[in-house]
Amino acid sequence: MLAYILKRIAAVIPVMLLVAVFVFLLLRLTPGDPAAIIAGDAATPAQLERIREAMGLNQPIHIQFITWMGALLQGDLGVSLISGVPVIDMMSQRLGPTISIALLTITISVVLAIPMGVAAAWRRRSWVDYCVMSFSVLGFSMPVFLVGYLLLLLFAVNLGWLPVQGFTPISKGIVPFLERAILPALTLASIYIALIARMTRASMLEVLGEDYVRTARAKGAGERRVLFIHALRNAAIPIVTIVGTGFALLISGVVVTESIFNIPGIGRLTVDAVLARDYPVIQAMILLTSAIYVLINLLIDISYTIFDPRIRY
Repeated sequence: MLAYILKRIAAVIPVMLLVAVFVFLLLRLTPGDPAAIIAGDAATPAQLERIREAMGLNQPIHIQFITWMGALLQGDLGVSLISGVPVIDMMSQRLGPTISIALLTITISVVLAIPMGVAAAWRRRSWVDYCVMSFSVLGFSMPVFLVGYLLLLLFAVNLGWLPVQGFTPISKGIVPFLERAILPALTLASIYIALIARMTRASMLEVLGEDYVRTARAKGAGERRVLFIHALRNAAIPIVTIVGTGFALLISGVVVTESIFNIPGIGRLTVDAVLARDYPVIQAMILLTSAIYVLINLLIDISYTIFDPRIRY
C-alpha cells in the first residue's frame, strides 16, 4: 500500500509541471498587451516600454518562464496588473467563501444522496426507486441559475426566512453563516444529489446480487447491516470518485451561483481577471484549480486502498 501511495504522489510532480508550462505559454501567446491595459488608451510608446521593462515583458519568453517559475516555487504568485495587490492576498480573501460553500454543498449532497441511492437500489422498481430517479432527472435538467432564483423567490422574497444575498464567514457564527450559505449550497446540491444518488443506485445494484451479500443474509445479518456495511462498502469506489470530482468542480465552477447570491469567491475573481486580461491572477487561478483537481484525484486514489484491499499488494 505504501509503495502505491508513493507512486501516486510521485506522478503528481510531472503533471503539475506540464500544467505550469501550458498555463504560462497559453496566456503569454494570446493576443493583447498587458502593458497597454495597465497604461490605458492614452499611453505613449515610451510609457508602454517602461511598463514592459518593469514587468519583464521585453525579455525572451524562456527567461520570463524561468523567472516566473522561480518566483512560483518561492510562493510568489505575482501582483495583479489591475489593482496592484499581491495575487496571493486576493486569492486568500476569495478562497474562504468558495470552499465554505463547496464543503456545505458536498455535505448536504452526501448526507441526502447516498441513503436515497441505497433505498432506490434496495426497493428497485418500487415507488421509492421511481421517486429517486425522477428527482435525479429533474436535478440534471434544471439549470443552476433557475434553481437559485426559485429558491431566492421562495425563501428570501416570499417567505422572508433568509437573506437575499451576501456571505458571512463561519468565524462570525454558525447561524449567520448558514443563513447566507444554505441557499447557494442547496442550489448547487440539487445537481450533485441527483448525480450521487444515481451513481449510488447503479453501484449498489451491481453488488446486491453478489455471493457475499447472499451469504451475509443467510447468516442472519440485518438488512441495514447488509446494505450499509457489506454492500455499500464494496460499491463505494465509484461513489467516492464522483464525490471527489464533484468537490473539485464546485471549487472551480461556482461562477453562476456566486453571481446570483453575490458571494465574493474565486469564481467571480476569475471572471473579472479574464475580462481585464490580468495575467498573474489568471495564471494563479488556473494553477489553483489544477492543483485542486490533482490533489483530489490523489486522495481518491489513496482512498481506493481502503475500499479495495487488492490495491495494498
